[in-house]
Amino acid sequence: MKRQVVFGIDIGGTNIKSGIVDASGSILHTDNTPTDARSGRDSLLDKLYAIAGRYKEIATAEGWEASGMGVATAGYVHAREGRIGYATSNLPGWTGVPLRANMERETGLPVALVNDAHAFAIGEAWIGAGKELGGFLCITLGTGVGGSWITPEGVPYYGRDGYAGGYGHIVIQHGGQPCNCGLSGCWEQYASVTALMRMAGEAGIGESETGGSAKKLFELARSGHPQALELIDRYAEYVAVGLTSLTHILNPSAVIIGGAVTAQGDFLFDRIRGSASQMMMPAYDPVAIIPAALGEHAGLAGAAKLAWLAGEGR
Repeated sequence: MKRQVVFGIDIGGTNIKSGIVDASGSILHTDNTPTDARSGRDSLLDKLYAIAGRYKEIATAEGWEASGMGVATAGYVHAREGRIGYATSNLPGWTGVPLRANMERETGLPVALVNDAHAFAIGEAWIGAGKELGGFLCITLGTGVGGSWITPEGVPYYGRDGYAGGYGHIVIQHGGQPCNCGLSGCWEQYASVTALMRMAGEAGIGESETGGSAKKLFELARSGHPQALELIDRYAEYVAVGLTSLTHILNPSAVIIGGAVTAQGDFLFDRIRGSASQMMMPAYDPVAIIPAALGEHAGLAGAAKLAWLAGEGR
């Protein structure tokens, strides 16, 4: 009997993470492709079709049988209709794309479609840091800020249309930094990696020192660079502001944070934990704030899990 597999694709504002996953959650193959979102909708669709086509070839060569595909994407996914209800300028032209129908037509495979932050949470609940938890909150810090609330029953809360989890657009500073969603003062404009690098420039830490890299900025802070260290402290406070509000609303058993910045470990997390503890009402503190376990593979794993669940329902 052939090994059954599904394809998982996770579309972010900067990169497309993709992989081939079996029913146990073993990730058999992965790729990382630049999104190059500025090239527009059609270019991005062509990249997705090419990834799926290549994976079908790999599956055939390995003797695997592909039974479905899960696609996670930045933006607000209309769950019932399988389309992008709204996307910010992080993915230009993405609003309104009937992505599920497009992918099914091009690949001949059944497709499960979900927002990338929900996929991240599903992946962590399946084979990551949340597999032993119930009722936990996931936050992704990347090009933007997203999240998902995994209920005590172990499933994401999607809301009416599937748009729940837009945590990055909680307004934390009235009249603050303009956001590409059209509002001002959104948490995303202070807690995303994009915001961190903007704030580095505002603090006088130029690209000559960081090369435009958050990793380099953290290296400066670790080396004792005073402005970089002050900025990381302030960034951790901004992250904690949003986490405090969400903890007061949801009372989670834990908060799992994903994104490239999680590689900084306790250097960043201890700062976030300390700030959050100072801000939270005593009844809610302490709450465990922990890094995601799956790294950049969480979203593709979650998308794959949805493909498996959809297959069970067919």
